[in-house]
Amino acid sequence: MHVKWLNHIIFEGQFFQLTRMRKNIHFIIIIVVAITAVIPLFAQENLKSFIVKSEDIFKSAPFRECHASTISETGEGLAVAFFAGTAEKNPDVAIWLCLFKDGNWSEPVEIVNGISPDGKRYPCWNPVLFYAGDGKLILFYKVGPDPVSWWGMMMQSIDNGHTWSIPSLLPDGILGPIKNKAVMIPGGDLLCPASTEKGEWKVYFERTSDLGSNWSRTDFVDDPENLRAIQPTILIHKNGTLQALCRTRKNVIGETWSKDNGLTWSPLKATKLPNPNSGIDAVTLADGRHLLVYNPTIVPEGRWTGDRSPVSLAISKNGKKWKRIADLDTEPGELSYPAIIQAADGLVHITYTWKRITIRHLVIDPASIR
Repeated sequence: MHVKWLNHIIFEGQFFQLTRMRKNIHFIIIIVVAITAVIPLFAQENLKSFIVKSEDIFKSAPFRECHASTISETGEGLAVAFFAGTAEKNPDVAIWLCLFKDGNWSEPVEIVNGISPDGKRYPCWNPVLFYAGDGKLILFYKVGPDPVSWWGMMMQSIDNGHTWSIPSLLPDGILGPIKNKAVMIPGGDLLCPASTEKGEWKVYFERTSDLGSNWSRTDFVDDPENLRAIQPTILIHKNGTLQALCRTRKNVIGETWSKDNGLTWSPLKATKLPNPNSGIDAVTLADGRHLLVYNPTIVPEGRWTGDRSPVSLAISKNGKKWKRIADLDTEPGELSYPAIIQAADGLVHITYTWKRITIRHLVIDPASIR
C-alpha cells in the first residue's frame, strides 16, 4: 500500500511539473507572438520618422502603363522621366516627363518617341536623366524592338527640361547608362553604368569627358560565378574606389569594385542581398553612408522572375555589410525599378513603378536614419 501511495505521489508530482512546463511554454509562445506583432509596429514608426513625403506623381494619364522612372534635381526643382504607352515593348511606348516646380508636379508630357527617319516606330526604353548645371538637363534613353537589339539615344534641354533638342544617336557600341544614373567622378568624366542583354547578360562601364560627344568603354566585367548581371548602380568610396551593385539572375545582388575611378573592375561576385531579378538603385550620401532601394524577395525555382513587392530600403557604412531598415511599400503587385538621388538640401528622393499605373515619389530625411 505504501509503495502504491508513493507511486501515486510521484506521478501526481510529475504531472504537475509537466502541466507547469506546458503553461510556461504557452506563456513563452504568447510573448514571442506578441513581440513579433509589435516589431513591425516599431518598424513602421521608424519608417514614418524619416519619410517626409509619399505621393503619386500623377493620378491620371493619357497612357495605360508606365515604367522605369529616373529622377534628377534641376535648377528649378525636380524632373522625373519614364517610358509609357499601351504596354512595354509596344511601338507606341515613348519617353514622358513630369517637372516639379513651386510645390507642384506638372502633368505628364511626351518628350520623345521612337519614330525612325524611315517612318517606322519602335518602342522607347529606360530613360536616365543627368543634370549638368546651369539649366542643362541631359536625357539618355534606348530605342528598339527589345533590349537585345536596342540602340542608345540622347538629347538635351538648356531650360531645366521645358524644351528639348533634336535626339541624337550614340556611337556604335555605346548605349549610355542602361537604367541607373551616371555619376561625375574626380577629373570631370561622366561614368555611365551599362550592360548588354545580347547573348549572355554582361556588365560594363562607359565614360564621356564632354557630356556625350566623345566616348570610351571598359571591357565586360568578368563573371566567374555566372551571375549574369545587368543594370549596375554606382557607389562612391574614398580614394578613387568605386563599387557597383547589379541585378542578376541568381536570386542575389552582385557587386564589382574599381580602385582606379572606373577604368578597371574586379570580377563579379554575389552579395548576401536577395533580389528576384529586379531593378535596383543606390546612392552614396554626402555623409559617406550608402542607401540601396531594392526588392528583397527571391525567385521560386523554375520561375524567370519573382514578385516585385515589397520595395525596401537598406543602409551600409562601407558597401559590404548592409542592413535592411524599412519596407517602403508592401502593397501586393509590382513595385519596381526604383531610382534614388540625394538633393542639394540633403533630402533623398526615391521614385518607383507603382503597379505600372503611376510613378510613386518618396522624400526621405537621411539625418533621421540611425
